[in-house]
Amino acid sequence: MGSVVVGYVPKPEGEAALDKAIEEAKLRGTRLVVVNSHRGGQEFDREASARAETEMEAVKAKLADSGVTFDIRQLVRGFEPAEDLISIAEANDAQLIVIGLRRRSPVGKLILGSNAQRILLDAHCPVLAVKAGD
Repeated sequence: MGSVVVGYVPKPEGEAALDKAIEEAKLRGTRLVVVNSHRGGQEFDREASARAETEMEAVKAKLADSGVTFDIRQLVRGFEPAEDLISIAEANDAQLIVIGLRRRSPVGKLILGSNAQRILLDAHCPVLAVKAGD
């Protein structure tokens, strides 16, 4: 049957990706897998964990209201988010991966665009990149 997999972060680009992924899952009649990946480490302390849990509860409520069948994967494994997203997409026979993008400065593109680039280049299925509303 396959699935639609979306990379979610609690930012405008994550919300845009989630909205589009819900739409795509409905169009395809497939399950939606939401991936929220954290590298972990010192900055991901108890407070950050509790905040992430609260954010994902809001996502769960939105998904329940959408009517799509869904699964939420919240990961803190020390991997790059791109690695987590690609491996979950492969394991769930994804038909499509949806990611959110935001505008970056030229230096920001050079330094911080690696997750989106890696997903676009290494994914086994089509990738839909969604811009956050300005």
